[in-house]
Amino acid sequence: MSILFFVLIALLGLGFFSLNIWKIRYNINLGKPEERSGDVGKRLKTMILVAFGQQKMFSRPIPALLHLCLYVAFVITQVELFEIFADGLTGEHRMFLNGLGGFYTFAISFIEILSVAAFFATVMFLARRNLLKLPRLNMKEMIGWPTKDANLILIFELILLVCIFTMNGADEVLLNRGASHAAMESGNSFGFSVSSFLGPLFFDGISTGNLHIVERIGWWGHLFMVLGFLNYLPYSKHFHILLAFPNTYYSNLEKKGKFNNMASVTKEVKLMMDPTADPYAVDPNAAPPSRFGAKDVTDLSWKNLMDAYTCTECGRCTSSCPANITGKLLSPRKIMMDTRDRLVELGESKRKNGIDHEDGKSLLGDYITEEELWACTSCNACVDECPVNIDPLTIIIDLRRFLVMEESKIPNELTGMLTNIENNGAPWQFSQNDRLNWANEE
Repeated sequence: MSILFFVLIALLGLGFFSLNIWKIRYNINLGKPEERSGDVGKRLKTMILVAFGQQKMFSRPIPALLHLCLYVAFVITQVELFEIFADGLTGEHRMFLNGLGGFYTFAISFIEILSVAAFFATVMFLARRNLLKLPRLNMKEMIGWPTKDANLILIFELILLVCIFTMNGADEVLLNRGASHAAMESGNSFGFSVSSFLGPLFFDGISTGNLHIVERIGWWGHLFMVLGFLNYLPYSKHFHILLAFPNTYYSNLEKKGKFNNMASVTKEVKLMMDPTADPYAVDPNAAPPSRFGAKDVTDLSWKNLMDAYTCTECGRCTSSCPANITGKLLSPRKIMMDTRDRLVELGESKRKNGIDHEDGKSLLGDYITEEELWACTSCNACVDECPVNIDPLTIIIDLRRFLVMEESKIPNELTGMLTNIENNGAPWQFSQNDRLNWANEE
């Protein structure tokens, strides 16, 4: 019965997670095509340095070290899951214990040391958010669910760590009493680095029968927390745990500041500059005219949408944004959060009502305002700061392109400058013939 229950729980957990992954993939594929497959070597190097090596995190050492504790513990402790699943499927207990010998003790001891570091880091992150109240973690866009989400995932991590030490600590005491289900070939102690001390400290006064129950609570609690955590990720900002790797692999490898040209506009400019071209000629194979810029998430590229799902909501982009620092409405973090929220809403609507369904809403207007967009200075500070190479600027530029080229909406401050560029070839209100007059002044 135990094996059947384990299989049922595992299948339900992994099945529901797979369904959510399919939904996210569906949503990302609502974006426009974009070529991001070239230069594999450079992409792998970027992914290893930025996602695996946490390179950009260390611009701020304290949170970087705390995050490193959590990150390394998360990666290494997954090794223990192999044994959890092996035991669950076979009905064994610590299946790899005798086969690995001293290495088994070393591996679990190393995991426990990392788990202690992760426990400390988790408590510190909770304190930074709720006691120290760091400004970038308590901005307007973080009110409500984003803050609850961040706290909830940290609490989940604490519970998971408690389950690990409960399982190992109780089993340590049981083995000392000769009552453990683990078939230890020699010795009466696992010798785990932390549990060999915590186990007797907390569980020595518990009867053997109850101690078996405590050990099982830790074991099943570990499993339930892992599967629960896994299925919570698609609804949380912590989905970056999985998406950081593909997102950094598909990073924009061009130099920052280089904007992409719209093919349709480039084509028209070339036609205007070609004296032999017929501007009225119709190409029967040409695709129908596309929207200039972006109004909704379906006008953005799939990479923009992957960026939105990868956003960690850490606020490094916003805290370094000169527009936000000077009190403007713009927050690059909010741009990414709004894009993700709109994508989730539209994706759900299209799955229910068909791919061609429109709900009458759009990213521009219903989520992001014109004031936010025009506050951007295009400085790329947000792009440079992001620890997982997210690019909010591309989304901002595409939304502004739509305003200018489709809606003819532009701030009055820019109208005069653009008129001067059109008439004089420069932002200033002087004709080209008068441009060098300053040199004649004494």
